[in-house]
Amino acid sequence: MTISFDILTGRTETHLAHHPGFNTLVHRDVLPALTNLQKEAQAAGFDPMIVSAFRSYQKQLEIWNAKAKGERPVLDDEGLPLDISSLSEEDLCLSIMRWSALPGASRHHWGTDLDIVDRRALPSPDYKIQLIPEEVEDGGLFAPFYDWLEQFLGQNGTPTFFWPYRHDKKGIAPERWHLSFAPTANALLEAYTFEIFWRNIEESDLRLKQAVKLSAHELYHRFFLNITPPG
Repeated sequence: MTISFDILTGRTETHLAHHPGFNTLVHRDVLPALTNLQKEAQAAGFDPMIVSAFRSYQKQLEIWNAKAKGERPVLDDEGLPLDISSLSEEDLCLSIMRWSALPGASRHHWGTDLDIVDRRALPSPDYKIQLIPEEVEDGGLFAPFYDWLEQFLGQNGTPTFFWPYRHDKKGIAPERWHLSFAPTANALLEAYTFEIFWRNIEESDLRLKQAVKLSAHELYHRFFLNITPPG
């Protein structure tokens, strides 16, 4: 089956459906499994909340360009802000991509991937969720929810949701909050060739574009293909 460039790069919403329980857009194939996860989590005493599911190319472009301009923080491996003034353009690209995907090359474009937390763990209604390591590691406010998720998803012999950034493979930093729906995401990943990656760069109005093009092969393999597989 041919999957369109626009679906792979977040330039269309034709593959999406609204999930009423989470009030968000996801890939239509994800709906049943996501509904079941929500039901089971609630039965276990959690209130799952999706912070980010589908993210359009345009939204990812805004995030990338704001970080490249210093308007949004660029984080180090510990989730702390970096001083980007001392970085070369190539190093700035690598630093941004530890936590933020290249526009048009984010798994969030597919609607198969989502950032999820436990609403009941929020210390106050106005708490600003940061999605940083200290929130999710042992002792973090969301850690009990992710511990439950590990057990719940591990009970299923056939992978449904998995953590593509479970381990630090020196690409995207570990993201315990990031789940991916394996059956559909795997097919989309397979369809996303380097030729798609390059075309996306060429057609993008992104800052640091020349530096991205110079390192395109490294970025594709290190930050896009380099995931922890399901199972």
